[in-house]
Amino acid sequence: MLSFHGGLKIFLAIEPCDMRRGFNGLFALAQNQLNEDPLDGGLFIFSNKKRNRIKVLYFDGTGLWVLAKRLEKGKFSWPLSTGADQTKLRLAPEALQLLMDGVDLKQATMRAWYER
Repeated sequence: MLSFHGGLKIFLAIEPCDMRRGFNGLFALAQNQLNEDPLDGGLFIFSNKKRNRIKVLYFDGTGLWVLAKRLEKGKFSWPLSTGADQTKLRLAPEALQLLMDGVDLKQATMRAWYER
């Protein structure tokens, strides 16, 4: 069973990617674009240009998971890059849930206890 713990590192890729990518393509993006090791147990979230699809790459200790979600209406609220060198954003597990549920994180104010 797939389960996420409170100390899980969650990385959101700010720039869109090609949603045709699978295990190896997303793994390479996590390593080369986000400069993280997917085998360290982090969760990596990627989106397409229209922001109506996301893919998640996760290593659970025994193998890689790739999860996908396609919205039938609307789009995911996605942060913009604040600098030329920023390729990722680290999210708290609660923020991931809000993002997946369609809450606009840009308009919400995060409290200090909420951020990781």
